[in-house]
Amino acid sequence: MIPKATKSVRGSGNIYRDFDVPDADVRQLKAILAAEIIKTLDKKGLTVRKAQSLTGIDAGDFSRVRNADFRRISVERLMAMINGLGSRVVVAVTLRRAETRHAAAVA
Repeated sequence: MIPKATKSVRGSGNIYRDFDVPDADVRQLKAILAAEIIKTLDKKGLTVRKAQSLTGIDAGDFSRVRNADFRRISVERLMAMINGLGSRVVVAVTLRRAETRHAAAVA
């Protein structure tokens, strides 16, 4: 059997956008913030209950973050979780012209 040739495609850096998921930028931001929360919980050896007692934020929210279930958690809530764990979020905004699928395919 002869293997088929594969084609590499460079992604945008946002997998949600690459797969045309609605609200791709918000989902990407939530994923980045959640990764930082999980990293902090692991680094400090915190359970979701300990994180709740430190931050006053419900342990269920920390569990949802650990399970990558962001549907009911806002960006503001994720930022509050990070702040409660002793870190600060710095936001830098870069605006780019939006590309349509057609424009990207032609270029």
